[in-house]
Amino acid sequence: MHHEPLPPACACTLLRKAARVAGRLYDAALAGHDMSIAQFALLRHIARGEPLALSRLAEQLEMDRSSLYRAIAPLEKRGWVEVTPGAGRSKAARLTEAGRAALHAAEPDWAAMQHRVEAEVGTALWKVMKSGIETLSQGIERAGARA
Repeated sequence: MHHEPLPPACACTLLRKAARVAGRLYDAALAGHDMSIAQFALLRHIARGEPLALSRLAEQLEMDRSSLYRAIAPLEKRGWVEVTPGAGRSKAARLTEAGRAALHAAEPDWAAMQHRVEAEVGTALWKVMKSGIETLSQGIERAGARA
């Protein structure tokens, strides 16, 4: 029986595999803070633009709003994030003092892992990969818009 060779892995599969590997490493680095890399990313994005409209936050993180609401709920429960009414019917997020302290405490461990990753792949390759992933993401987005 002759089988046709399978096509190579698609962009989505490769990106998901890389994301799972990276997620495990960064989650391990942040475990002592009882925080995942996803939670850390949410806190950092909010801190950069607070008060930050949830619709804008979802856009920045490429998340649908319902996924964002599910992700932000545990941060609210822990007292790290406060969601308040924004303009019109919108809602906005801001860090509480406890959230700011949690983010500040976790940053050195995140930075150490980031440094290890960059050192392992090399600064030049890191810059190329970062740019390449951003370009790939934009290309995938455009391809989806044409579908």
